[in-house]
Amino acid sequence: MKITKLNWAILVLTILTTTIACNSDDDATLDTTSEFQLNIDGLEDLGSDYAYEGWIIVDGAPKTTGVFTIDANGNLSTNTFAVDADDLTNASTFVLTIEPSPDNDPAPSSVHILGGDITDGIANLTIGHATALGTDLMSSTGNYILATPTNGNDNDERSGVWWLDPTAGPGAGLSLPTLPDGWIYEGWAVINGTPVSTGTFRSATGADNSAAFSGTMAGPPFPGEDFLQNAPDGLTFPVDLSEGIVVISVEPFPDNSAAPFLLKPLVGAVPANAPDHSLLGMDNNAAATNPTGSFAVNR
Repeated sequence: MKITKLNWAILVLTILTTTIACNSDDDATLDTTSEFQLNIDGLEDLGSDYAYEGWIIVDGAPKTTGVFTIDANGNLSTNTFAVDADDLTNASTFVLTIEPSPDNDPAPSSVHILGGDITDGIANLTIGHATALGTDLMSSTGNYILATPTNGNDNDERSGVWWLDPTAGPGAGLSLPTLPDGWIYEGWAVINGTPVSTGTFRSATGADNSAAFSGTMAGPPFPGEDFLQNAPDGLTFPVDLSEGIVVISVEPFPDNSAAPFLLKPLVGAVPANAPDHSLLGMDNNAAATNPTGSFAVNR
């Protein structure tokens, strides 16, 4: 077929139109994501079964920003994340959760550890934010006694720790904020360098969930434990807790570790030759163990 000048002009115009359209499509696929950076101090390695996951809240709904881990030195596996640009522009809040790994649930878990409101692309991240624990634990106080009520009076009395105040009826020895779902308190005695759990609990008034080492008699209705039997490998019970350490930690729930989690709001150094049945105090340690961080959109 003979190509006339008119046909040739139409062909050239068609090619140019198609090329421009393709380039426009390519441009449309670019620049649809934006990046932000996380800088966080105080997190710890969660092991192989759990990981950290970030979320931005857009129009009240959580949208994942990606998963990362923490190494033994506290470093993030990555601190730069790419997300939908419109979502990032409209995000009101950043939340950090702890998630199972692998995780088949697209929704965030109930274990929220850090949160912060985003203003002009920046957020300060704290555990006290309403989307995290909702408390910085700085107001927590604690007292305890050494006693072994589960084997009777005057028997190995410095081999047990109970968070109660004998002068108050007895009454609670701990003053702690209520934790949200996904978190629980746990007591510990550090014995010859080994942390041994006294059990988990949600309220300072009421028994904890464990009596693994106690005697056969009933214990008081407060968190605590007698270390009288079933000693872990490497330890011997009964044991004198003098010059040891007692700790109240905040643990993720569920918890995959037998060791205390990084949040340790109360720590008490048991005095040498500590008197039994006498009220002993704990120090607030929250400022030393609370993780903090920042979120910043890359400009």
